[in-house]
Amino acid sequence: MNLQKSHKMAYAAVLGLEGYTRMRMPARLNELVKLRASLLNGCGYCIAMHTKALEKAGESQERMDALEGEVPSSLFDERELAALALTDAVTRLEMGGVPDDVWDEAARVFSEAELGDLVVAIATINVWNRMGIATKLDA
Repeated sequence: MNLQKSHKMAYAAVLGLEGYTRMRMPARLNELVKLRASLLNGCGYCIAMHTKALEKAGESQERMDALEGEVPSSLFDERELAALALTDAVTRLEMGGVPDDVWDEAARVFSEAELGDLVVAIATINVWNRMGIATKLDA
């Protein structure tokens, strides 16, 4: 199924969220969040897309590979670590929601506006991942 063709208004709504996050989020951080969520969700299409975007932006292979497992604190700065931890928590949404310590750390290193933008970015990539996986988009 090609949702871009069969459900144009719904697809356009998600594109609107995507455009918003691209305007509001630092590009590299946005792509790191997208790659991490896509890896957690197993969306091959999105993994390929965001890997290519990060490569084009000059991201190191070591840092991209590190997103596949437990994220090492030695490779990422505190904002990136907080964003990636929040990405994990929002993507997995365990019972009880986002743990307070994860939220508090993100709130410590991001302004309220930045934190809201980050939540929207994480939610948006999760929508893309679910659409891609459900419709079996080919990487």
